[in-house]
Amino acid sequence: MADSLAPSVLIIGGGTSGNALTVLLRRAGIGVDLVEASPDWKAAAGSGITLQGNALRVLREVGVLDTIVKEGYKAEGVALLAPDGTVLAAHEELRTGGDDLPAHIGMQRPRLQQLLIDEALASGADIRLGTTATAFQQDAEGVDVTFSDGTRRRYDLVVGADGLGSATRRMIGVTDEPRPTGMGIWRAPAPRPTGVRRTEMVYAGRCFIAGYCPTSEDTVYAYLVEPARDRASIDPADFADEMRALSEGYGGAWDEIREALTDPTVVNYTWFDRHLVEGPWHRGRVVLVGDAAHCCPPTLAQGAAMSLEDALVLAELLTRLDDWAAEPLDRLLTAYHARRLPRVRLVVDASVQLGQWLLDGVRDADVPGLMHRTMTALKDLP
Repeated sequence: MADSLAPSVLIIGGGTSGNALTVLLRRAGIGVDLVEASPDWKAAAGSGITLQGNALRVLREVGVLDTIVKEGYKAEGVALLAPDGTVLAAHEELRTGGDDLPAHIGMQRPRLQQLLIDEALASGADIRLGTTATAFQQDAEGVDVTFSDGTRRRYDLVVGADGLGSATRRMIGVTDEPRPTGMGIWRAPAPRPTGVRRTEMVYAGRCFIAGYCPTSEDTVYAYLVEPARDRASIDPADFADEMRALSEGYGGAWDEIREALTDPTVVNYTWFDRHLVEGPWHRGRVVLVGDAAHCCPPTLAQGAAMSLEDALVLAELLTRLDDWAAEPLDRLLTAYHARRLPRVRLVVDASVQLGQWLLDGVRDADVPGLMHRTMTALKDLP
């Protein structure tokens, strides 16, 4: 349990935003308890993640950037290909984190999660696994939280970082829920084909998008985007066969990637969702961060970046707060929402629009223009 003389914060959820926030608050001397529903806090499932500059900017503050640079892959720009692998266009990316950071680094998602777990463990936070919050009882001075193990503790602030299906969001009466966009994505790790040194994508053929991104010297993250299917109708034992079959017709590096898609347990299929809580992100002394408040399709690769930025901004505001009484804390949480909402809305709307153009078959859409405008805006500090 946190030192009772320091402000006390409960963070619910040990994912990207929850772990980052834990580290940043503990560094400022704020007491943090972190509860995570998973009993073993295993590294998040998934094949890979694209960490653009504005995400790297936050991860530098968390203290994991050097390892990410060492273990991840600094991609040499982005290329658009024809289905047979012919390069149609290639370009450098905007450095959204500033000129001193790479434009983006590809990394294996479980490894990123483990780095954040290690930092959270080293922070001195009180961490309890296999535990969830089951009830909140608020008054002007704090929040009494009942946990799934039957214990009860009191905090100055509770942060719901418990993801897209956030129980915290529902418990405090926020009714906004994620909505599917109509697209589904197959994802899997694979050995990095010789010569693949950048993110490469095809916007043609059987899929809306067929792409891959290097995630280390030896691996890539491969993905195929298609119209959403009924997930219940797909046997997980057939996932590798399904992804292999869907990739037929794509040449170049896909020939090597396809041969490696043999293990169904490493293949993931999920839908694209959109989610944005437009109204306040807090009720009293309970506030939302990350996917609990917003999510978007990965068409701009900004989902994790937005969650990390939430953690950075909230930590920055809280570490400057001298008086944790109800009124100043409410003003702070209102300011957090006001600062984050326009930027997050920009990303969510642009990400959804890029996917909608593909769903509608719009051939003359201003994809480069929308992407450039959005990414340029993200160069500004959050």
